Amino acid sequence: MKFFLNLAVALSLALMVAPGAQAAKSKRVSVTGEIVDTWCYVTEIMYGLGTAHHQCAVWCAVGGIPVSVKSDDGSVYVVLKVEEDDSSVANPRLLNIQTHQVTVDGDLYERDGVKYLIVTQVANDKGIVNMTHEEYGIQPFGK
Repeated sequence: MKFFLNLAVALSLALMVAPGAQAAKSKRVSVTGEIVDTWCYVTEIMYGLGTAHHQCAVWCAVGGIPVSVKSDDGSVYVVLKVEEDDSSVANPRLLNIQTHQVTVDGDLYERDGVKYLIVTQVANDKGIVNMTHEEYGIQPFGK
């Protein structure tokens, strides 16, 4: 599965700069929201966010699932790179801030409705603020 996820990210990047295609232009942004496990968020296979989904989100990130920022307005930004690290796959910086409420600064690229974010700085990390484990149980185990 890790191979296919890496392939998907590589293809996405290639489409952004493919010959003959109009290259996506970046825009500097600041985004505030929760770091989420993209697979479980998009598929809704695990409905909990915050503390209910923290352990699963870490496992998915270690396994190569892309991490995203779900902003306060509901937009989802796929993180391609964070700060000076050379990889977003199983990135220790991203593992340490899974399910945290953060404000990040970076370069936004949009292509075909998908928002990609190259994070240049985690400007503010409030830790885990979405306390949902009592309501949902710990995912993937549930109540």
